[in-house]
Amino acid sequence: MSQSKRILALDILRGITIAGMILVNNPGSWGYIYAPLRHATWNGLTPTDLVFPFFMFIMGISTYISLKKYDFRFSWPTLCKILRRTVVIFAIGIGIAWFGRFLRRIMDDATFWEAVNNFDTIRVLGVMPRLALCYGISATVAIALHCKRLPYVIAGILITYTIILLTGNGWEFSLDNVIARVDHAVIGANHLYADTIDGVTLKLDPEGLLSTLPAIAHTLLGFWVGMKMMAFKDNHRKALFLFIVGAVLTFSGFLLDYGLPINKKIWSPTFVLTTCGLAASLLGLLIWIIDIEKHRRWCRFFEVFGVNPLYLYVQGAVLSLIFGIVRIPSSTAEAGYTTVHGWFYNDVLVTMVGDETFASLLYAIAFIAVNWAVGYILYTKKIYIKI
Repeated sequence: MSQSKRILALDILRGITIAGMILVNNPGSWGYIYAPLRHATWNGLTPTDLVFPFFMFIMGISTYISLKKYDFRFSWPTLCKILRRTVVIFAIGIGIAWFGRFLRRIMDDATFWEAVNNFDTIRVLGVMPRLALCYGISATVAIALHCKRLPYVIAGILITYTIILLTGNGWEFSLDNVIARVDHAVIGANHLYADTIDGVTLKLDPEGLLSTLPAIAHTLLGFWVGMKMMAFKDNHRKALFLFIVGAVLTFSGFLLDYGLPINKKIWSPTFVLTTCGLAASLLGLLIWIIDIEKHRRWCRFFEVFGVNPLYLYVQGAVLSLIFGIVRIPSSTAEAGYTTVHGWFYNDVLVTMVGDETFASLLYAIAFIAVNWAVGYILYTKKIYIKI
């Protein structure tokens, strides 16, 4: 497909987030991970917690750029394009979840039909479904309302969600949490992600239905920042604007953390403010480095991920399932078989370096390299896969 004119700094930030998502999702062993590569247990923020919200912030900016050619006017053809893309992204997310359960059941000697028919326990929501819902609703709001009203919409959503959390045990890791109650009532326990904290396992989905509300505000905030940023023609003014808005949002999020803790798993309003602020600041820094100072040689690696983000993320998810589930014969494993993941991590990396935590990081880096190699082929052939 032909590629439209792109903003390199935005592609690099997008590429950094996709590479980061693949890195933190694919350690050699979940039992051996360096602290910065772990999610916060409950309240708090780690570098790993920044990856997904950064991508959603970028998606908001990209949505502004893509809708600008329609002059943000509502029309049925535009709405149909938004809905089609929303459905496709959501379906891909369901497809990945289905494929994982299919492989596991096949490996457990289930019949082909039993493996295919696994919708009774499939997880409905997740990363891709959340991206789909946030994109679809945010893009629809952008063409249905005047852009000047977006700050009021964003503030309204975040304030309403704060009230819901405060009155519904929103910061409590229990099934009394309003987020868990809504998900159990609407989606059902069989279709939710199970999280474990301090030995307690609960069906409290970090990409649940109710917590999608602040994620929508998150995407709209990215849209608004993109709108304001693109109004400046001069890169110095773009970078300055991003640094200022980034500082304001980050400071606001950390200040409010004293009463409304930053929490990714419930996508708290302070999490929205802080991560959007940090994303804006990083984008401003990249514009300064890449577009103003012209230091570009270092960013080719991330550009490969940035120009085909969703495809490479999906590819990484599928390869992760195949490597981690499909069994191969092994003379060293007790069971007589292992997986590609298990063989490369245990038999190769751990044996080679000795340190299991370092070997776990090396596995994640090697997995990134495999996905980058495919992306690089697409990049050199100027193939940009769009949904």
